[in-house]
Amino acid sequence: MWGNVGPRVAELSPLERVRLRRVAVRYAAHGWEVTPGACLARSRFVCGRAGCPTVGCHPALENWELGASADPARVATWWRSRPHGVLLPTGRSFDVLEVPAHLGRHVLDAVQTHPAGTGVRGPVLVTPTGRWMFLVRPGDPLRPELEHCFHVVRHGPGSWIPAPPTRLPEGTVRWAVAPEQARWQLPDSYLVQNTLIEALRATGVTLTPELLPGHLPLPRRGM
Repeated sequence: MWGNVGPRVAELSPLERVRLRRVAVRYAAHGWEVTPGACLARSRFVCGRAGCPTVGCHPALENWELGASADPARVATWWRSRPHGVLLPTGRSFDVLEVPAHLGRHVLDAVQTHPAGTGVRGPVLVTPTGRWMFLVRPGDPLRPELEHCFHVVRHGPGSWIPAPPTRLPEGTVRWAVAPEQARWQLPDSYLVQNTLIEALRATGVTLTPELLPGHLPLPRRGM
């Protein structure tokens, strides 16, 4: 299947290939489902599926939502022959709040000193294009103030994110706060959203509609 996929897949050293596999297996071992991403070939991605028109980062499996797995043995087989990107489906073990770099740095600084402590601190990854992604507990929608704010994107069911050490044309995805640093714990989504709202208002962004007093969503108790 891979013989006629067009551009030559980027050459990675044996060490880089081993690292991709080991990291993908580590995510799975901690219960995070993983799916292989298309391989980088020059400035585009190829998945090996005949006629696939997608040139950006995308899953290598056509039915990736069903095929994603947290079985370390199965995950390991995907990286034995190809330098796949490492993609993590969202809306399962976690949701993701994606923001631009200037906002991400502000929020990260705020959560480091937040009075809620570990309840608001969790893994944060950064893409080489400057998108910051905060991993949070799954299931909570965006607060009304953020629903129509183009600065914030929520990744839930049906979406995915590229995870370190996936390589993109612009560079490599990295952790600003690695899962190990956060002890693989996920913060409450609404606590992080509250911090986002404060950061946006501090930068002069007007958010609507406002929630009425007494209707604020409360953080859920830790599992």
